[in-house]
Amino acid sequence: MRPKNNRFTETTATKSIREMSGDNNSQPKSMSRARMWTDDVENLYRFQQAGYRDELEYRQIKQMEIDRWPETGFVKKLQRRDNTFYYYSKKRECEDREVHKVKVYVY
Repeated sequence: MRPKNNRFTETTATKSIREMSGDNNSQPKSMSRARMWTDDVENLYRFQQAGYRDELEYRQIKQMEIDRWPETGFVKKLQRRDNTFYYYSKKRECEDREVHKVKVYVY
């Protein structure tokens, strides 16, 4: 039986991004796939749809603040590398059938 500590929690994600944002060349050490939907998996799904690994890579490349929905904390708008924008809903967009496609990076 696998340990249950593989879950990606919001506090871990936020802390990791904050700690890593000073290092401009940080690369992930490992990658795993999401197994269940969480708020963090939802945000990772949105970043990956826009062509980025995660929030850290987005901040390194775009160097701009991320618009979020105040009610849910989900990403509201992202700018792709070709400078077009993706706009997201307040509600969940990553369906259960898409969760296994989301990559969770560890730094």
